[in-house]
Amino acid sequence: MGREEEQPERAEILAQLLSKDADQPRQEPKIAANINEQLQHMGLSTWSISVLRRLRDALARQQPKRLLEIGSGIGHRSAWLLDLVERNVNTFETYTLVEQGGKFGVILHRLLTRYDALNWASVVIGEPGQLAAEHQAWSLASATASELSGTRFAPQYDAIVVDGPSNQRAVLVKTYLSLLHKNGVLYTVEPDMPTGDVDEGDAEGMAMVDGFNSWIELISTTQDSHHVAFMPLFGGTLVAWLPR
Repeated sequence: MGREEEQPERAEILAQLLSKDADQPRQEPKIAANINEQLQHMGLSTWSISVLRRLRDALARQQPKRLLEIGSGIGHRSAWLLDLVERNVNTFETYTLVEQGGKFGVILHRLLTRYDALNWASVVIGEPGQLAAEHQAWSLASATASELSGTRFAPQYDAIVVDGPSNQRAVLVKTYLSLLHKNGVLYTVEPDMPTGDVDEGDAEGMAMVDGFNSWIELISTTQDSHHVAFMPLFGGTLVAWLPR
């Protein structure tokens, strides 16, 4: 038997997770590609292929059993992650997809049916901040997993993927870090950076400025409690948190 592979120092784990995995396919999974075409017709945005590919690589390495995805949309990113199961790369025990829009929930349910995932995956419809608050309330009121399951969330997750409006990204990450297992990793994409001068009367522009300021504050305040890593890619920067 060969020498066991040395385990990385905790501070080095994120760098290894976010590195490219040459064993994973480069092309977009077929179902994800079909959903991407639908997104274009609907005028909806999605994470870049480079970011999705690297997120997929990270989860293939991490091998989480409990996965939570915030802001699943119509399932483009979800199809990338479910492809890991179809190719026998990962086996999730729990995969929770959270989406605010009820119409999108129907589409996500069809996607889970396509992957025969309804026994271990579920769609939760609702506003992400409110859902997290309800879960935390249950956590304080009860110490039993059976009662916690009433929130449709697992008590903790090994991996959490957070998407949502750019100006709300920091708030969502801060909220869902509390659902992360002590050895879990939270992934998101850096929000858009404001450019140029923004008039105080420009509500949308000011929301972006405030959201990015909240992001800078989040990065600063979580450095003491988490390892944080950044992976610049074409079309965005993948960011990950691991509790210290």
